[in-house]
This record gives sequence, C-alpha cells and structure tokens, in this order.
Amino acid sequence: MNLGNCPRCGKLYTVNIRELCPECLKVIEKEYEKCATFLREQKGATIHEVSEATEVSVRQITKFIKEGRISIANAPNLAYPCEVCGTLIRESNMCESCRTRLTRELRQAAAGDQENQPGSRKDRETYSAVDKLRKY
Repeated sequence: MNLGNCPRCGKLYTVNIRELCPECLKVIEKEYEKCATFLREQKGATIHEVSEATEVSVRQITKFIKEGRISIANAPNLAYPCEVCGTLIRESNMCESCRTRLTRELRQAAAGDQENQPGSRKDRETYSAVDKLRKY
C-alpha cells in the first residue's frame, strides 16, 4: 500500500488516481457543484464573479475549466488567467502576446546557439585572425 501526503491539506492518505485524500476530493466535488449550479443560473458571469459567489478560488475554477468539467462554450464572459501574465484568456495556457514573445525568444536563443557552433561565421572570423598571424 502506497502512502503519501495530500498536496492540498498535507494529511497522510493512501495514494489514488487523483492524488488527493478522500476528504479533499469531497471538498473539490462540492466546490464543483457550487460553480456548476451558479453558472447554470448566471451564464454571463466572469470567473471572479463565480469565485466571489461560490467562495471557490479562481485557481480551482481554472482547473475545472482545463479539465473540461466546466464548459466556457455557453459562458461568453468566462475566461481564465494566462499562466504567464494573468491576462484573461479562453483557450490554451498563454495569451497571444506571451506566446509570441516566447516564440521570438526561442528563435533568438536558437540563432545564438547556431552562431556558437563550430564552423560558424563567428568561429571562422576568430580563427582567420590567428591564420593571418601564422602567415607572417
């Protein structure tokens, strides 16, 4: 039997598929029911309004959305925060500006790595100075 500490409350429990203790699973299910009920009644609510009305954290509501338990298809104002900057988004993990910035930084890093590869232009220039000295 595998034992572990619940990441939510810290109690010792028998490890299961959800990796939470039974008490926390019950609490999460109650939180989900509160959110789902509220959203059935208030389809135009934002994530902050849902959080305030149900006393469920924005983080947990975001988890419900990402798990597919709460659908944002019929909730036009329901969006969750970008994992990088916190801007409210309706799909993926990052907003478009963070995704663009990350892509640009990755391209720049890859270009920098290529310059430092043996046989690159930078290396040829460095060794050409040494070669010129050898000729004399």
